[in-house]
Amino acid sequence: MEIDHYVILGLPSGEEGAKLTDERIGKAYRTKALELHPDKNRNDPNANTKFLKLKESYLILKDEKARKAFDDLLRVKRDQQQRQSQYDSKKRKMMADLDERERSSFAPDRTRQERDNEERIARVFKEECDRIRAMHAKKAGAGTPKVNADFGTSGTNGESAGNGASLDPSKALKVTWEGGVEDYSAQRLRELFGEFGDVEDIVIRSQKKKKKIGSALVVMASADAAVAALKGVCGDLSNPLLVLPLQKTGQSEFSNVSPFKKFEEPVEPIMINLVGAGHQAKEDSILEKLRKKAAEKKSENNGNAAV
Repeated sequence: MEIDHYVILGLPSGEEGAKLTDERIGKAYRTKALELHPDKNRNDPNANTKFLKLKESYLILKDEKARKAFDDLLRVKRDQQQRQSQYDSKKRKMMADLDERERSSFAPDRTRQERDNEERIARVFKEECDRIRAMHAKKAGAGTPKVNADFGTSGTNGESAGNGASLDPSKALKVTWEGGVEDYSAQRLRELFGEFGDVEDIVIRSQKKKKKIGSALVVMASADAAVAALKGVCGDLSNPLLVLPLQKTGQSEFSNVSPFKKFEEPVEPIMINLVGAGHQAKEDSILEKLRKKAAEKKSENNGNAAV
């Protein structure tokens, strides 16, 4: 409740922030994502945490209802600060004495009313956040899901998944990104997720013409590999990946949701508590491999130039 999500994205807050368009917010998110991506901040142990907070703020501001509740909360706090700054210590004492006399006369407590109003708006904002989580949980499902035939492009084992074969939801991950299949192919996704374990299957959803969001289903060989990939995969700097679990586990608030019916990218943004803001050792290992590959390629290029 104390975080200003506009500030997190580097945007103006207050009344000016409430007038910002979705396009402006999306542009600010992409700019910040490039700046805070863990691959560009290898010496910062908190880089992954900052990147995940940036994603959460973006998801809140992209949702119309959640953003309205957040703007109302900021407005109440802003009004309180303005009133507080208008009175010096003597006037505040006079107001306190007046409020005390009003309370003794069973008059409404203005301070209490303001506090109740702030709490009410805060509850509305929290409910909107919970709604986003619940919306994601309904799509993830509580039972054993089947991959829908809407996925037109698959990885090595894509044929079996496309025919509706059952899968273990604890090993499956939902992946979304801005763009289309040309941005992340099945082979590229296999390379990214293969760093954290064997990949059984990759199914990329057929993209509609008007949609600019790519999505895929990645099935890991084990639940441990899925958890590791969920915590570590961020994607390319120019186009970060949003990786979500196919099924929430160990959270009672999602235990009674409807079964999974169809994997699709969310109509509205999804706010989740992304797991794994740490695991620095694994991240360092991946980055070290990337540096070695870059050094080998540079050495090879220098050799060719010498010839």
